[in-house]
Amino acid sequence: MVGFAVNRRVQPDPSPVASALKPVGQSAGGLAAFPPEYFALTMATGIVSLAVHYQGWIMLAQVLLGLNITAYLVLWGLTLMRFARHRARLLDDLTHHFHSAAFLTIVAGTCVLGCQFAVLTPWLSVAKALWFAGIILWAGLSYTFFAVVTVRNPKPSLAAGINGVWLLAVVATESISTLGILVSPYLTETKMALFFSLATYLVGSMFYAFFITLILYRWMFFRMRPEKLTPDYWIDMGALAIATLAGAFLLRATDHWSLLRDLKPFLLGFTLLFWAAATWWIPLLIIVEVWRHLRGHVRFIYSPDYWSLVFPLGMYSAATFMLAQATGLTFLHPLAKAFAGVAALVWSIVFLGMIHGLVRWFRRTSRFAKSSVPARDG
Repeated sequence: MVGFAVNRRVQPDPSPVASALKPVGQSAGGLAAFPPEYFALTMATGIVSLAVHYQGWIMLAQVLLGLNITAYLVLWGLTLMRFARHRARLLDDLTHHFHSAAFLTIVAGTCVLGCQFAVLTPWLSVAKALWFAGIILWAGLSYTFFAVVTVRNPKPSLAAGINGVWLLAVVATESISTLGILVSPYLTETKMALFFSLATYLVGSMFYAFFITLILYRWMFFRMRPEKLTPDYWIDMGALAIATLAGAFLLRATDHWSLLRDLKPFLLGFTLLFWAAATWWIPLLIIVEVWRHLRGHVRFIYSPDYWSLVFPLGMYSAATFMLAQATGLTFLHPLAKAFAGVAALVWSIVFLGMIHGLVRWFRRTSRFAKSSVPARDG
């Protein structure tokens, strides 16, 4: 047994994406372990595209749109392959107390891509199709998540069972609202679409109140190790930012429906509250990030979690810009522009980290394959 352990060749550790791209016959664990939260890549790329578009950086916005369409199709392809070949593993993740919420990135990614089509292209039919697809995905995945955490046993402790990923329930719900408002003028039942968007806006707000209470309780009364303060916690701010964006779009839609006009003071107050709370989170999250890396000595190694850091930065820029447009608070425009630049820069760093991980994995795999080929007798 010892001789086997010494002489056997050990394959290199796969990177998150590259392991999923590995042929199934070569590694049964690669595609089977593909993380569902990778759709945060489409969330981040899509919202950064919109943020830079609002600042007039049209070419960059279009390039990111093309990249996002490609990423979305590739991620769906990998997910469907995983379902076909490793269905039991995928369903286990879907019904897992910790991993189930990560599937909600599919909903948010779908709707953010739909927002890109609605804002950046004339293809409104695609935006509408993505909205309807997002609603179906949201209904299936969100109720699965809430059912799982309710009925599955045994349950983990609060310290082990909750993190920033749970706030994807807010992000997914608010993304339905945001895209619905954008496509509502082009639907036959405009008022019905606006009512549904208003309802999901309010439901997402309710989810945030529930989950952020639990998350703050964990932060304040349980020990937080640096490695546990993952980039997912930036969704604490991102969830408020997307609620701000949805509220700003509702404010701009008040001319389309008398009910929204009657609710304008209410919507304005809530939207300003969400923006102020999102702004409050930013310094704290920066402090925690610095403490995590400098004091906790956590190295920056690419993982799909980092797209959950990029998304809130881009969303804060877009939300701030649209809030300024909806309220006339034009002094907020420089802040939106600054965060658009920061979001684009951080997106570039994380994207290069992903590419570097892919290249390194392919090189290591290539060397392993060559060293595994038996030498021919002369």
